[in-house]
Amino acid sequence: MRRRRAVAAVAAVLAVTAGTIAVTQMGGDGGGTAPDGAKNTGLPPATAPVERGDLQDSAQADGTLGYDRQRKVNAGAAGTLTWTPRTGSTVRRNERLYEVDGHPVRLLYGSGPMYRTLKPGDKGRDVEQLERNLAALGYTGFTPDTEYTELTAAAVKRWQKAHGEKQTGKVGPGDIAFAPGKVRIKSVETPVGDPARPGAPVLTTTGDERIVTFELDVAESALAKAGTKVTVELPDGTSAPGTVSSVGRTAKPGKDPQDDGPKVTLTVSFDRPEKVGGFDQSPVTVNLTGETREDVLTVPVNALLALPGGGFGVEVVTGGSVREVKVELGMFAEGRVEVSGGGLREGTKVGVPKI
Repeated sequence: MRRRRAVAAVAAVLAVTAGTIAVTQMGGDGGGTAPDGAKNTGLPPATAPVERGDLQDSAQADGTLGYDRQRKVNAGAAGTLTWTPRTGSTVRRNERLYEVDGHPVRLLYGSGPMYRTLKPGDKGRDVEQLERNLAALGYTGFTPDTEYTELTAAAVKRWQKAHGEKQTGKVGPGDIAFAPGKVRIKSVETPVGDPARPGAPVLTTTGDERIVTFELDVAESALAKAGTKVTVELPDGTSAPGTVSSVGRTAKPGKDPQDDGPKVTLTVSFDRPEKVGGFDQSPVTVNLTGETREDVLTVPVNALLALPGGGFGVEVVTGGSVREVKVELGMFAEGRVEVSGGGLREGTKVGVPKI
């Protein structure tokens, strides 16, 4: 992941702290640090102006472009796998998901699993899921509820007849599989011709909505809460606006072993997903924008001096003289830091290391 510039700035401040003596004597005569407001005879090797403007906290993260709702589809009956859909294709309600021994298992919509053979007298949420699908397909004559009646069985028989199947009025895991909606085939886990075993994966599917997943340091996670607007740089060189749709609740080590801070995983949904192309698992860059401080004074981070008595200051250069003033720090971003106090004004020259 690309480190947030504000974090890099803090690291720079710590580096300045570690080198307090060398930095505070920058351009000096070896006589120590002059008190606040006192003049020194030595000048810093370079200067930079105090600037007034907006300072924006931002970050870049490496992400992966993929699809939402990845899940496994397990076989519902034993036999030989005789057909699977093409990788990358989309399967919709009532279409074949796979075939075992020449018998198709069809996709129906629902959040619960198909775990038993349904028949008259059965009750439950899976019954209601089945009935709502039958009604959506035009097989009616009953009220969708949690009870499997003879009227439900009659609708199932009409559905079976339409597909050239034996009209039993019963339906089980070897006939249908539930998914929350239409699915995209990510991969085939069991090749055609191999045995299908109940509970063993046949397919890996996803939804058809494009998303981006990326990792962010826990310390930076406040920059990307759910609802945060981002811009994603896509593999084809274009960019697309998006929104952080979810933030992981569990911190874990990142994928990069050299970046040892704990991470959280975030998901981005695109504002206009139909405009996003590209391949599955494509690398992208996520640009995040956090807090903006408006109309503030800033100096380069490397202008800061760690003061012996605590806190930070800058060297103000006026003509041929230099004086050290203490400042209060605000936001770090874009290689600069918000400062106040010390009589600083826009255009004031402050000392910096030689460029």
